[in-house]
Amino acid sequence: METIRGRKSLELDLNGLTERLAGYNRIILDLGTGDGRYVHHLAGKFPDHFIIGLDSCRENLREVSQKKLPNALFVIASAQALPHELNGLTSHVTINFPWGSLLESLLRCDEQLMRGLESISRPNAPVSIRLNSGALAEAGWTLEAGAEQIYQNMIQAGWQVSKPAMMNETTLRNFPSTWAKRLAFGRDPRAIELRVRLVAS
Repeated sequence: METIRGRKSLELDLNGLTERLAGYNRIILDLGTGDGRYVHHLAGKFPDHFIIGLDSCRENLREVSQKKLPNALFVIASAQALPHELNGLTSHVTINFPWGSLLESLLRCDEQLMRGLESISRPNAPVSIRLNSGALAEAGWTLEAGAEQIYQNMIQAGWQVSKPAMMNETTLRNFPSTWAKRLAFGRDPRAIELRVRLVAS
């Protein structure tokens, strides 16, 4: 799979990834990581966790990926075609304020995304999905209707979904991502968090 550090693109196979993950039991994947600030924050706060940021846009990751953290890795890939090297590894997946194709895949219950999430997750691994009103409005949905659509899609795909929780301006301001800060000071500082978990078959 393709990884990035600054302007350098590096291929990392399963053996190399296994070496990087040695000694880490908790592995968090931030899907659609954007500029990677959230990954950098988690890696610094939890040195005993390994944090992976994945995004299809390498330009946004050039700055943060230059910072050398032993427990952070940035992967260039599509959310709809997750690298097989990640299969069965992740103990927690985060999807923070998705937009574009990632948000559309959640709204359409895209099978490739759903099966990919299932493949990379350990048994009972939670997935945290945080949705904001602006991105949903661009996709033609209100915050509440979009969250309900994704809620129902995740249930349909075999996931157990907890009751949605509102994120207000204060919560967004304290959330460690660039986009959350923009939302907090924007015209509609509202978001909803869904926590899902794959139902064991």
